[in-house]
Amino acid sequence: MLSGKNILITNVTHFVGLVTSAYLKEKGANVAVCDPSFADADTLAGFQEANPDYTALGESAAVDIVAAAGRIDVLVNNDAFPAIRAPVDEADPQDMRDGLEAMVVAPFVMSGAVLPQMKERNKGKIIFMTSASVFHGLANYSMYVAARAAANGIALSLAQEVARNNIQVNAIAPNYVENPDYFPPELLADEKAYAKIVKNIPLGRLGKPEEIAALIAFYAGNESDFLTGHIVPAAGGWEM
Repeated sequence: MLSGKNILITNVTHFVGLVTSAYLKEKGANVAVCDPSFADADTLAGFQEANPDYTALGESAAVDIVAAAGRIDVLVNNDAFPAIRAPVDEADPQDMRDGLEAMVVAPFVMSGAVLPQMKERNKGKIIFMTSASVFHGLANYSMYVAARAAANGIALSLAQEVARNNIQVNAIAPNYVENPDYFPPELLADEKAYAKIVKNIPLGRLGKPEEIAALIAFYAGNESDFLTGHIVPAAGGWEM
């Protein structure tokens, strides 16, 4: 399915990065990963030792990460940032700026760094990880929702921009999926908290990160070559 494809996953220690890396590797991909924490040499070495099947990149700037990765067939912008609860009239504008930097500027810059080589080959795929929250908003979480909506906007516009270069751009928009950033194990271990969470989900359960990884694998593979400009919710029906 993904045999021989070179895939770069950003922010690998966050969101669905680790599970997706393992899943894509199992499907035959060559997986390179980066993460802000890898700027620390000991952290990078420890991750690489624990995960020898991936190529861990310690560079920080997008252009340097891309140069170190070499040929990139698929970029997965696996961006994450805390969903800060704050009414608009009480919110700290700096939190908004930081969220936009992490969830909008970062994938924008990374996509720009990888596009020249994809255009040269006339082939490539870029996948944005966003959020289903944009489909109907979340009271008191406007900073987070706005940033995710902006990333979706980039994906939709970029898909039209590079379609002539045979580059497909799509966004996967999860919510209520088990992951260390938004639904950590200690939260899910609280039975009352878990019941409160899942009552909002028509399917009555949280999603598994492997289910998101499978969706990423589909959009990374050749089977999706005619699909571009999609924003795909994955939230157990909550987004309807």
